[in-house]
Amino acid sequence: MSCEEYNTLIHGYLDGELDLLRTLRLEAHLPECASCAQAYGSHRALRSAMSSGKLNFKPPNELAERIHLSLHQASKAERVASLSVWEALKPMRWRISWPSMSIAAAAVLVAMVAWRLGSVASRPSPDDLLAQEFLSSHVRSLMANHLTDVPSSDRHTVKPWFDGKVDFSPPVKDLSGDGFPLVGGRLDYLEDRPVAALVYQRRKHFINLFVWPSAEDSRLKTVMRQGYNLFHWTQSGMTYWAASDLNSTELQEFVRLVQGLPGRA
Repeated sequence: MSCEEYNTLIHGYLDGELDLLRTLRLEAHLPECASCAQAYGSHRALRSAMSSGKLNFKPPNELAERIHLSLHQASKAERVASLSVWEALKPMRWRISWPSMSIAAAAVLVAMVAWRLGSVASRPSPDDLLAQEFLSSHVRSLMANHLTDVPSSDRHTVKPWFDGKVDFSPPVKDLSGDGFPLVGGRLDYLEDRPVAALVYQRRKHFINLFVWPSAEDSRLKTVMRQGYNLFHWTQSGMTYWAASDLNSTELQEFVRLVQGLPGRA
């Protein structure tokens, strides 16, 4: 992609409207291009300035009333125009045969049903959107050099760090003896709430383990997105999402250890 195209993506990036692929491409490009990085900084500064109290304008109540009145009048005029067109077509109605009307109506109905089914089938499910959100957070933590807020291999240091930052106490396990040493933790914001992100390591691979409270238990689910593996389950009142580029077998071993099961399935 050219710098001009990346500059176009910056607006959507600041508004959180980009998909995961474009987000990753832009975040990888910004550290390598001084021009785009400067444009990003300028847009972000402008966005911050526009959201300040001095520049915010609260319209008077009369303006809202005038807008509603104008919209109502425009809608009324549109309905009148539609009726006028229909009246103008009255002389032509007798020329249209009912069989032709039936065939045309059936064709329109079939087209509408096909379009509706296609749009529903192509729409991502809530689970897919959630997996995308957690994968994006995992990748962003590696690219932005913000893997941990509290770097420590001591769970007695990491666990208390979350006190006052989240409304729950995340279970932090020491798995260094099993080949998954604790690296630290950080505060993240996912699914419209703050969550605890516990970071473990397996050789050169990092594992983000996202944790927050849950009302009920559920079975282990696996998802693969763009070469990354994600495991999701709920247990003992907690929801877990484990994300990593570690191979599926070893990541599943890590998950079983977190669940309190033997590491090898």
